[in-house]
Amino acid sequence: MIKRIVAGAVIVVVIILAFKFCEFKKGDESSLDYNTNLIQQQIVNVGKLVVTEGHYSEVVTYKNQQKYMMNMLSFEKKALIIVNADVTVSYDLHQMKYDIDEANKTITIISIPKEEIKISPDIKFYDVEQSQMNPFTGDDYNKINKSVKTNLAKKIEKSSLKSNAQNRLISELSKILILTNTMGWKLQYDGKVIENEKDFATKVKL
Repeated sequence: MIKRIVAGAVIVVVIILAFKFCEFKKGDESSLDYNTNLIQQQIVNVGKLVVTEGHYSEVVTYKNQQKYMMNMLSFEKKALIIVNADVTVSYDLHQMKYDIDEANKTITIISIPKEEIKISPDIKFYDVEQSQMNPFTGDDYNKINKSVKTNLAKKIEKSSLKSNAQNRLISELSKILILTNTMGWKLQYDGKVIENEKDFATKVKL
């Protein structure tokens, strides 16, 4: 009788320990799922359109001359052009590609989208001089518009607009870095473990 009681008590203890062990394992798995979901949500929050805006103004003089009769007769047209342009440099982080390695607690950024530069010029003509033999046409306006955009693109390259846009990009990406550091995960990009914002600044030269 005593043996049966002891055997029963042992079985009960074994069942309780097994139940506790299962609960412990279940808690680990739930924690891992929570961590992964939190990281994915943070990446979704970062995945947005980062836009940096600028404004440029310039004055352009346009001239064109048509010659006739072996250059003995010419007709000139010209205009003073005022250009005001809004420029945006943007990164669509919805297009960022990444991989989450749960087993090794590592996030790898595979690719970051290139910047998109949009130039929206407002062109106004003043002091227009033309003749019936050489009037302003659609070709002139297209040529002027193309020339203005080309010139503005060169100015943007020499300005701080692109670098400011990159700084904002790095600031957004660093939100992922802060989260991974807090949760004990690693963040990798371009074959390197990203440990601080300076590492991003070195790597993110798009």
